[in-house]
Amino acid sequence: MAGPTHHALARPEFDEDPKILIVVAPYYKDIADGLVAGAMAEIEAVGGSYEVVEMPGALELPSAIGIAARMGEYDGFVALGCVIRGETTHYDTVCNDSSRGLTLLGLQGLCIGNGILTVENYDQAAVRADPQGQNKGGGAAAAALHLVALSRKLKQQGKSKGLGFTADRLGEG
Repeated sequence: MAGPTHHALARPEFDEDPKILIVVAPYYKDIADGLVAGAMAEIEAVGGSYEVVEMPGALELPSAIGIAARMGEYDGFVALGCVIRGETTHYDTVCNDSSRGLTLLGLQGLCIGNGILTVENYDQAAVRADPQGQNKGGGAAAAALHLVALSRKLKQQGKSKGLGFTADRLGEG
């Protein structure tokens, strides 16, 4: 059953175009392609730019984003992939650990949209990945863009010093 295909919030507006890194695990290539297409369209809709890099699987996505964040070239990140339940508990490990890794990076101040699908079967993934369907890739990009907008707004207001977890402090020892 398909859910809503719209985003609850209006697209953020930017004075300076955001640069986003899309990190995708193309284990299910056609699913990944749909997710990426949705993410690219959402980023382009706000005038942003993006780069796409591929990783072997969902477990590598948080590490790749962490490495890219230390280079300081991106305003935000979109993690995309698909994990379909199998016959073993490996599904639970991949779902939980990839999500936990992204959440921990977010709590450190990175602007990340999590578009890793965790589904029971291929058909569920196809509906969620389709840019004309549930467009979860576009939704993940929208989340990252909203976080970038919030980060910039708070920085302009001079509130970043009190938060203690801004992206420009990430990696300081």
